[in-house]
Amino acid sequence: MATRAYWQGQIRLALVSIPVEIYSATRSGASISFRQIHEPSGKPIRYEKVVPGVGPVDREEILKGYEVEKNSYVLLQEDEIESVKVESKRTLELVQFVDFDEIDVLYYEKPYFVVPADELAEEAYIVLRDALEAARKVGLGQLSVRGREHLVSLKPCGRGMVLETLRYGDEVRRAQTYFRSIGEDKPDKDLLSLAEELIDRKTAPFDAGEFHDRYAAALQELIDKKIKAKGKRVVEQVEEPAAGKGTNVIDLMAALKKSVDAEGKKGGPQKRSASGGRSARKAGNNGDRKSA
Repeated sequence: MATRAYWQGQIRLALVSIPVEIYSATRSGASISFRQIHEPSGKPIRYEKVVPGVGPVDREEILKGYEVEKNSYVLLQEDEIESVKVESKRTLELVQFVDFDEIDVLYYEKPYFVVPADELAEEAYIVLRDALEAARKVGLGQLSVRGREHLVSLKPCGRGMVLETLRYGDEVRRAQTYFRSIGEDKPDKDLLSLAEELIDRKTAPFDAGEFHDRYAAALQELIDKKIKAKGKRVVEQVEEPAAGKGTNVIDLMAALKKSVDAEGKKGGPQKRSASGGRSARKAGNNGDRKSA
């Protein structure tokens, strides 16, 4: 494989060990980075390590400190920090299994492709993959990499399996803290029906290739224009659509009806299965059999 493995080791289920390699399933997008420039001289800004009242300091004089209280720190040497790092074990033990849809989306962090390390590992790999799929379960374990221990999940994905790093419980904020002020009133049935119809008309299979980073594209276009303008100022005025100010039910009803009518004229997404909306959407949720 062209890319370098993120982790190499074995997945262990009771007495069964499966040698595997793990590769990142994602890559950085077309982001545009900037440098800070001193305009009068045209030179890039540099950052120096400076201590107030002392001035610039050498890197060798810098330690890591944990603030116990304001302006009071416990200093740690690099070898002290290294001594408590979790050993980078080469075994991912599956210690628990949960239903496929039981893990809240807030816990998922980053996906990785899991592949058998060699032909000898393939049989056991396929058995585990198909067993997870048949049971509609996700395996859980903890993976030690580069001094950190990650909570991870393992699930089928087409002919292979995907491992996803998960956030620990104390890393996820409680939703009710943010949602408690939302009222419990049920919406008007007619409004709900119109909203459901609008959603149904705009429903189609997910295809990430249909979406593009419009901001990055516009920014690149601006940079290209700036290059052609030889440094002259280039500012394009973009008119934002006026937001509606109506907040009552009559305005919402009118807006929903207008939206449904507009979608009807456009025809809406045409990628839905011939078997019908709901059944097609239900099948689409079985992401474990997507082609990797």
